[in-house]
Amino acid sequence: MNKIAQECKKILLENNIDIFSEIDFDVNGKMHTFSFEYIIDTYMQASEESQLVFLSALQKALEADNMGVEKFFEGMGQLLLMTHLSEKFQG
Repeated sequence: MNKIAQECKKILLENNIDIFSEIDFDVNGKMHTFSFEYIIDTYMQASEESQLVFLSALQKALEADNMGVEKFFEGMGQLLLMTHLSEKFQG
């Protein structure tokens, strides 16, 4: 696990946020479930610059309180889902 991913997970742990929390997305009646850990690990496959942007956005979400964190992961999960569905549609 890279250093930025470790930092993201450490931040959640320090703020008593369960890394295994899940967010469900309903796409045309089909449920897709992503854990916070999965979202972090997936974004950590991007460039180092993108990883740092993710970390910075997570820190800002924490400043907004735990609801900010939930919204943050919901938004990041939606982006992953849209990317996945877009790749599936094109392929």
